[in-house]
Amino acid sequence: MKILVLPGDGIGPEITGPTVDVLQVADRTYDLGLALEFADVGFASLATEKTTLPPAVLERIPQVDGVILGPVSHYSYPPRAEGGINPSAELRTRFELFANIRPSVSREGLGVLRAPMDLVIVRENTEGFYADRNMFAGSGEFMPDADSAFSIRKITASGSARVARAAFELARRRKGRVTAVHKANVLKLSDGLFLREVRAAGADFPDVELDELIVDAAAARLIRTPDQFDVIVTTNMFGDILSDEAAELTGSLGLGGSLNQGNDVAVAQAQHGSAPDIAGAGIANPTSLILSSALLLDWHGRRVEEERFMSAAAGIERAVEQVLANADTRTRDIGGRLGTAQFAAAVVEQLARREPVRA
Repeated sequence: MKILVLPGDGIGPEITGPTVDVLQVADRTYDLGLALEFADVGFASLATEKTTLPPAVLERIPQVDGVILGPVSHYSYPPRAEGGINPSAELRTRFELFANIRPSVSREGLGVLRAPMDLVIVRENTEGFYADRNMFAGSGEFMPDADSAFSIRKITASGSARVARAAFELARRRKGRVTAVHKANVLKLSDGLFLREVRAAGADFPDVELDELIVDAAAARLIRTPDQFDVIVTTNMFGDILSDEAAELTGSLGLGGSLNQGNDVAVAQAQHGSAPDIAGAGIANPTSLILSSALLLDWHGRRVEEERFMSAAAGIERAVEQVLANADTRTRDIGGRLGTAQFAAAVVEQLARREPVRA
């Protein structure tokens, strides 16, 4: 399996390195045959190539089996005309990474919930209210005069159908329930179209239960009755917000894995940002990117029908859970004492001592 690693900005290089360490141990333990290669994006490539997303990187991505993208500081980039391209958004749209997979799981001693959470949010990833990426040309956000600003929400039947199928396929492997989250009581046309396509997709999965929930109620029930959810499918912005909420409720945004997946390309990406304020301090929590890399292995394994990759993903997840279970081996942001390198070393130790785990 060929993996392209793009360290990114801020704490990106600091958490990408430990993630690579974990992958290398998984490679030896599960005989994965990983081939890792590296390239710069973000401010590093802007300094050398005058762009935050070099053409060579875009050319290489469809040639490899997966990508790991570290956090990027796109908010601080120069305008696009001066080389400031948001790698995260560009990869999602250019390679049609239509589903953003974000699991959230309760852990003992972390989180604030009265009932346990074990769910996955499947977020549509290429359109919706994200006006900087939902147009073929130009931006979906504009100001016709100095005192009026407009943003266009784009919902398509094809975009809704494919993310819905991804959610149903995932639910079939889990507890068999999909919750479609929407705001169709207000956004009658756009969310009405989204729900139409979710229901149509659901007809092909009679073994999976489908229910529908307005986003306001979903935000509340994630707190009150989190154990009632299995797989949530929703549009781009709702999914972004709800998955951040779910991650915080189960301990921290730094604990949530995230995979941007399409039919032929997938990008593992931490759920959090680049945290430039702590860059270089050696205290960043690498859990999110490590778990995201596990999701990438699992995606590849299912795509090529090779169980060793799925087993490796399960092994990485178990190793992380074992380390997080001990308050003394957590990172400082979640009440522990370890820095980035020490936490990663603890995960590596757990992973190396384990027998291969069947997915």
